[in-house]
Amino acid sequence: MSNLIKPEGYKALLDMRETEQGIKQIKEFFQQNLSTELRLRRVTAPLFVLKGLGINDDLNGVERAVTFPIKDLGDAKAEVVHSLAKWKRLTLAEYEIEAGYGIYTDMNAIRADEEMDNLHSLYVDQWDWEAVITKEQRTIAYLEDVVRRIYAAILRTEFLTCERYPQIKPFLPQQIHFVHSQDLLDMYPDLSPKEREDAICKKYGAVFVEGIGGKLSNGEKHDGRAADYDDWSTIAENGKAGLNGDILIWYPVLERSFELSSMGIRVDKEALLRQLKCEHQEEREQLYFHRQLLEDKLPLSIGGGIGQSRLCMVMLHKAHIGEIQASIWPDDMRQECEELGMPLI
Repeated sequence: MSNLIKPEGYKALLDMRETEQGIKQIKEFFQQNLSTELRLRRVTAPLFVLKGLGINDDLNGVERAVTFPIKDLGDAKAEVVHSLAKWKRLTLAEYEIEAGYGIYTDMNAIRADEEMDNLHSLYVDQWDWEAVITKEQRTIAYLEDVVRRIYAAILRTEFLTCERYPQIKPFLPQQIHFVHSQDLLDMYPDLSPKEREDAICKKYGAVFVEGIGGKLSNGEKHDGRAADYDDWSTIAENGKAGLNGDILIWYPVLERSFELSSMGIRVDKEALLRQLKCEHQEEREQLYFHRQLLEDKLPLSIGGGIGQSRLCMVMLHKAHIGEIQASIWPDDMRQECEELGMPLI
């Protein structure tokens, strides 16, 4: 398989029984730490939403959602969620959550257009979280503070895992480094965005890449972002656009950068209108979610998603996400993984 990374000499440190126990321990410990750090309460989330309301996450704006007709609703179409970026903000309003508090949930999605490899699966599971903020907190400084608190929970989870399984050794740095995507381009002008992430993560170990979604000085985006949830166009106090980003680490098992979380301060009315215009999507202003925001019925918020299987994969030093979760894989990939010592569930 051309997409498969084959780490030389890889040997799983835990058998399948220990792996399942480790997954349970990691998920329980991390979500408790996350909810404490960010003052989040758990809520129940949908697996699918009605099509045409603008509630589903559009990711990069090109991925197709899995859809199906609902018999009792006159064959109205439902979409399996890509993530819950916009649904969570509606829920903050419905539950009347106060500033400084928020919600988190277990998000399960199917992404049929995903290109399968060591990190990408058709099945996505993550902790989706969202918190209410004030207008004064819509700053890069506040965003970075939240990133540090999430990273602290990740570090505590690594410590717990290594205590439980002494054969697993810690590798994450104690501090996370912050860099804007434009600075990253200036540092590595001859590299692709993915190669730039590899270079900066190998240097620092853990990095938060800021300002993802808008065009950089070379006329290209570092990566795509939908126009209607993260605020990637506002000029922050550092003089660069973007109040969002990705938490990345250097993962020695695969010798590459590894994304654990995508997050950001969400659009306000002005940013929503500006970004929809930038992406030539002004027609979305009439959708349910967008009308709610434009009519001041939704709170200002910050939020993101943290991969559950990905976090477990890193904590347990696995080489393929299929060692953590049950999904569908090409037969030749499954066979090759078995031969390489990384059997897929």
